[in-house]
Amino acid sequence: MLTVTPSNKISPLFGSIKQLIEQGKRNVAVSVNAELTMLYWNVGNAIHKEILGEHRAEYGKQVIATLSAQLEKEYGKGWSIEQLRHCLRLAEAFPVKQILYTLCTQLSWSHLRILILWM
Repeated sequence: MLTVTPSNKISPLFGSIKQLIEQGKRNVAVSVNAELTMLYWNVGNAIHKEILGEHRAEYGKQVIATLSAQLEKEYGKGWSIEQLRHCLRLAEAFPVKQILYTLCTQLSWSHLRILILWM
């Protein structure tokens, strides 16, 4: 049978569990941010390689516009031309994937986007 204990005895347990839950939520947010940022880097890196393979600026614009239209049709508005350009800038600004991974565990995508716009 379940017995009810005074709330002052539950409070330390509640506090401990609350801390565990909050830390878990923070860890999930950091992991999701890191995965999204690495996805954006991989997309930008793939675009970068495609455009550099042709060495033509006009070709690059066409690649990004066409790719954006295809991705938006498949996945929605999150893959606009502007977003793809952010991905491309990210890959150009951080050519070493491991360095970016270390940064994205400390900084959000929004912070990294601000940084690449200033570079």
